[in-house]
Amino acid sequence: MWLSGFVFILVLDFSNSSHNKNILESRPSSLPVSPCPCLCRKPTLSIMNSCFTIFISLSFFFFSFNYIFSTEAAPEYLDHDCPNVTLFTSNSTYKSNLNILLSALSSAANNSTNGFANATAGQNPPDRAYGLFLCRGDLDTTACSDCVAAGKHDILQKCPNQRVSVIWYAECMLRYSNQFIFSVMEQEPSLTLYNTGNVTDSTQFMQLLRGTLNDIVTRASTGGSEKKVAAAQANNTSLQKLYALTQCTPDLTASDCDTCLQYAIGNLVQGKQGGRTLTPSCNVRYELYPFYNASALPAPVPPPPAPTPVTSPKGKSNKTTVIIIAIAVPVGVGVVLLFLVCCLRQRKVTKPYEVVREDQSSVNDITNAESLQYDFATIQTATDNFSHQNKLGEGGFGEVFQGRLPNGQQIAVKRLSQGSGQGAVEFKNEVLLVAKLQHRNLVRMLGFCLEGEEKLLVYEFVPNKSLDYFLFDPEKSKQLDWSRRYKIVCGIARGVLYLHEDSRLRIIHRDLKASNILLDSEMIPKISDFGMARIVVVDQTQANTNKIVGTFGYMSPEYAMHGQFSAKSDVYSFGVLLLELISGKKNSFFYQSDGNEDLASYVWKNWRDNTPLEVLDPAVGDSYSRDEVLRCLHIGLLCVQEDPMDRPTMANIVLMLNSYSVSLALPQQPAFFLRSRTETSMKELESDQSASRSTPVSINEMSVTEVYPR
Repeated sequence: MWLSGFVFILVLDFSNSSHNKNILESRPSSLPVSPCPCLCRKPTLSIMNSCFTIFISLSFFFFSFNYIFSTEAAPEYLDHDCPNVTLFTSNSTYKSNLNILLSALSSAANNSTNGFANATAGQNPPDRAYGLFLCRGDLDTTACSDCVAAGKHDILQKCPNQRVSVIWYAECMLRYSNQFIFSVMEQEPSLTLYNTGNVTDSTQFMQLLRGTLNDIVTRASTGGSEKKVAAAQANNTSLQKLYALTQCTPDLTASDCDTCLQYAIGNLVQGKQGGRTLTPSCNVRYELYPFYNASALPAPVPPPPAPTPVTSPKGKSNKTTVIIIAIAVPVGVGVVLLFLVCCLRQRKVTKPYEVVREDQSSVNDITNAESLQYDFATIQTATDNFSHQNKLGEGGFGEVFQGRLPNGQQIAVKRLSQGSGQGAVEFKNEVLLVAKLQHRNLVRMLGFCLEGEEKLLVYEFVPNKSLDYFLFDPEKSKQLDWSRRYKIVCGIARGVLYLHEDSRLRIIHRDLKASNILLDSEMIPKISDFGMARIVVVDQTQANTNKIVGTFGYMSPEYAMHGQFSAKSDVYSFGVLLLELISGKKNSFFYQSDGNEDLASYVWKNWRDNTPLEVLDPAVGDSYSRDEVLRCLHIGLLCVQEDPMDRPTMANIVLMLNSYSVSLALPQQPAFFLRSRTETSMKELESDQSASRSTPVSINEMSVTEVYPR
């Protein structure tokens, strides 16, 4: 089509139909005559014919340019992800809500001006569907609508009966969930694609790429554009340009957008001719050919350089200028067209991309317990024969050691006490189930070792120790400014929500506390010791247990007194942990000082007396959001109420932390159940002392999984 269009220009240029001749000869005859007799018999006609050619050529150029970014082609499917294995039936309420949701999103795409919209369907949280789409920032409404329509159809085909799904195209992203996803920055699941071709000078290219990406990340996150998109081009060589684009969902804050884009950039493969990273909240892409329509983006386009003035002898300037234009423009248009043809060919040649999966690939690879099993000699060597120097700590189930595998990967090894009543097959099966639980805010289990009486669990190594190591230290707590504490709170809430509602098994942690929250190199919180009850087998039923396990001060009253546990037991523990993060004080601090008050009652009194900010940790300093602090205190007090029915669910907590449009109920006086116990036994408890050192309970820092799968 391109070549035939170009031939069409040439035919017009040399044709001499009566229609064209009449048009040209109707012009004034006073135009200057060319001194060159070889031009044609009528110079005026030749010049005017050339001008007509210019007009036709430019028209064809813009037609061809628009064709490149035309919306008639089907969206380019890239990949999809169905991280949630919780299914719904074809005749369920959630299915009906999902159909309504997808139709609403498709309709919204028809009228979307910024390529983004979200919607909900249904009233009850378990069956309520949340969804959104994001179209590439340079697409018009028609292209966006076509992509969302394709996603509406394809996502149900590729993720049948899934409650949580995301699908990516080159033109858009569509996702839905049964959990609140609006204004929530999600980096996983992520997808990385890269061009198989390498650049010639990798060092120079990566410097150029980093500089270009950093510039457009700033523009996308803080530039004020409602689309939260930015693009740029830079000269890689004299004949080659770099094109890059970054985009976030517009509902993210500037900080979350920047964080998401930096994460996406970090996943790009080094030294390739092109690549992209896609997440549920943002995307980054770069190529050595133009893959977006710069004129349709909100980012300012640099103006073209001013043309150099052409001087000519008096009397000949008009004629010479017209001749130069008549010759130069068609040639220029032809060069541009050939360049665009080459770009399209290169686009097809470089189309083979390799896919790099983050996290979810490892989940899909786990098909049997043997794929997770480590040799005991390997673990023994990795931990230097479980040397004391490599010991990280000791919990209710045994000691934890740091190690390094032969491939250089750092691990943490939990050496279980020899008290489990499970056989080898049951142990393997339970480890297999827990290992498949993958979330950004959970410590990842890598595998296990089973040899004789030895039962070892292998985890990812988290370098920054636990939250209590920072929070309760007068000096280290200064590293936890309010912004960081708030992100830790939100991360913990999302992790617990995953355990309660989104994981393969309904898991109740039962020992949620600061020492069980680990911090990675970026201070992202990761919940540890989840699912331990399944692995070591604790006597239990769905509603109560024969053994009270956990840590005093974090246990809900109904659990500590009657052995009744539920998801609301974890909500209570989360509330205590939230109040600790705000105040910087351990829950046991007040027992050690005067023995007649706990953290919840201390916060409640300040809340009741209208002095809530007196609770805030002085180590936070002055850089904090008053509204966020007050909202977190409010949520914390709602979580530690005595009646489990009055406490919010983790889904509601995540929603309250991320949306100020949600109104909060007034908290009731907290449960002061510990004050009713003997004062002597309470004062004997040390900081974070586990329950095994007191008569009524045993030390099992672990979680509980309800016996029915989801």
